[in-house]
Amino acid sequence: MKCVIIDDEPLAVELLEDFVKKVDSLELVNTFNNAIDAVSFINQNNIDLIFLDIQMPHFSGIEFINTIEKKPLVIFTTAYSDYAVEGFNLGAVDYLVKPIPFHRFLKSVVRAQQINNPAAPVQAVSENVPAPEVEQDFMFVRAEYENVKMNFSDILFIEGLKDYVKIYTTDNKFTLTLISLIKLENLLSNKGFSRIHRSYIINIKHVKSIQKNKVLISDKRIPISESYKNAFFEKINL
Repeated sequence: MKCVIIDDEPLAVELLEDFVKKVDSLELVNTFNNAIDAVSFINQNNIDLIFLDIQMPHFSGIEFINTIEKKPLVIFTTAYSDYAVEGFNLGAVDYLVKPIPFHRFLKSVVRAQQINNPAAPVQAVSENVPAPEVEQDFMFVRAEYENVKMNFSDILFIEGLKDYVKIYTTDNKFTLTLISLIKLENLLSNKGFSRIHRSYIINIKHVKSIQKNKVLISDKRIPISESYKNAFFEKINL
């Protein structure tokens, strides 16, 4: 299936590109950081599937779907669940809420494959995808000129900056490294960590208290944004 990614967040595009590469039956044809530039391309090319963000500046994903003449299959990818009903009313294959885990992405792709060609066998994951690694409780991050080992249990929280992230640890130090917050979120989401803000991932075990829309870790009060609040509270059973 020939597919296109439309999303104004570079890190979201990067993650979806990585996911697409792992699926044999998908061919990434193009990516766009806004829906306006994608209209003529979609109308002039044979595209089977679009991974489409909804909330984009100037021209939303919903407006895009209502504008294009050709109607490929669409999987919405968004940080907000508010538009789910409208998305499905437009005939979307699926509606993925960010952060998107790979298994959920794959489930959507399989559904799209079955709609696109019900008679064809589904061959989803590439043979080149590495086997799952043995469960480990640490990671290595690049800091300056060396790879630094960081135990998950020692991480207090992670702050996303423009191009870097700051990883704060229990020894009252931080490590500055060039890596996306989305990649760290995918790595740490099942390790007792939770994203509570577009700029913060926290280690739940180090939370001292929760006060209104903030958590207290060490002596730092970290904001909880509305878009992540429900998922976080569900994770900690509040």
